[in-house]
Amino acid sequence: MSEFILVTDSSADLSEEMAQAIHVPVLPLRFTIQGQTYRNYPDNREMDPALFYDMLRAGELATTAALNPNDFSDALEPYLQDGKDVLILAFSSGLSTTFNSSRLAVEELQEKYPQRKIYTVDTLCASMGQGLLVWLAAQKRDQGASIEEVRDWVEENKLHLCHQFTVDDLHFLKRGGRISATTAVVGSMLQIKPVLHVDDEGHLINIGKARGRHASLKALVDKMEKTVTEEGKKTVFISHGDCRKDAELVADMVRERFGTQDIHINYVGPVIGAHSGPGTLALFYLGSVR
Repeated sequence: MSEFILVTDSSADLSEEMAQAIHVPVLPLRFTIQGQTYRNYPDNREMDPALFYDMLRAGELATTAALNPNDFSDALEPYLQDGKDVLILAFSSGLSTTFNSSRLAVEELQEKYPQRKIYTVDTLCASMGQGLLVWLAAQKRDQGASIEEVRDWVEENKLHLCHQFTVDDLHFLKRGGRISATTAVVGSMLQIKPVLHVDDEGHLINIGKARGRHASLKALVDKMEKTVTEEGKKTVFISHGDCRKDAELVADMVRERFGTQDIHINYVGPVIGAHSGPGTLALFYLGSVR
């Protein structure tokens, strides 16, 4: 095991089992629903995601908060005191101020611990796209790569981490300002489902649409076929907004079309699910371009 610590935040939507398997501490972002604030731990100790999505379906609104510099400093300092170097892989700056908070924390900690190497990378990724990048970075670490080599690999490959996803309820995108109220109403009436991705600046972008749920799920795999690399076919991550059967269906499509055996499925956590809503389905893999 290399003598540096790889750290990420809970927007990566890694399960507790996955985070433990790759020895990556996950710092929890916060979300608020029904006037109560919770932390989004990988083990869901403060709220079960199925309950969270049931609350959204019942009409509750949720808000989210990024990590602040103190959150990072408090979490990282014990590792630095223990003589470990630290590499942070943070939630996209195009969607959150979490990366900027990590950068401010790193500047402060480097002054306090000048003998330690402390780096942070803006992954420009979200949900299990960020999770897959962390997963692959951990493999590089375990193969003996140095902290600089892992950092540089992430920088070189993060824009090859493809995010293809769709949502079931357009009104959550409307609330977030991604689509107009008219588009949401008309699209819902006609069962139009958007196909979206995260672009090279880490922003959420609408890139297409499909008529009906099954067509939108197939469209994700069709998009994958256009860009996936041979390396990308080996490991695929899928996240879902409390629609496990749809996630399994997409996994079956990926297995059948690309022969992928290593597929990991987990919830879209509350921090991202608050903005995408129940029924979100996302597909992540390494591709030639996003």
